[in-house]
Amino acid sequence: MKKLSFLILAAFCLGACQGPQQEEKIIEKETEMKITKMDKALRHVVLFKFKDEASEEDIKKVENAFLALPSKIKEIQSIEWGTNNSPEGLDQGFTHCFFLTFASEEDRAVYLPHPDHKAFGSLLGSHLDKVLVVDYWAKN
Repeated sequence: MKKLSFLILAAFCLGACQGPQQEEKIIEKETEMKITKMDKALRHVVLFKFKDEASEEDIKKVENAFLALPSKIKEIQSIEWGTNNSPEGLDQGFTHCFFLTFASEEDRAVYLPHPDHKAFGSLLGSHLDKVLVVDYWAKN
């Protein structure tokens, strides 16, 4: 009876030890797939801090104008955006983040002086307190 109890306990422990290892391997494999599928990409991150007097309507116009840029500038591969919800309190008043992806520095070079991008910049002037831009090559 003791041997049977010991064997059952040993089998249970062995099974419990195998589960997480397999799960870790699956997660590891999924992560590897995500990393290897990512192509070379140039990221363009834009953060906005609006003036205190900017109305909700003004801010909505800016959001809509930025989101319209990919339909006007074919070099923008993708756009993602959102508003800050960090509980850390380190945002320095920046509320909006826009995240653009370009395939190359040449594509970004077309975007920056593009007339539609310049027009968008003109819209911003009266509503923004500060803007912060960071570009980087995505690394795996």
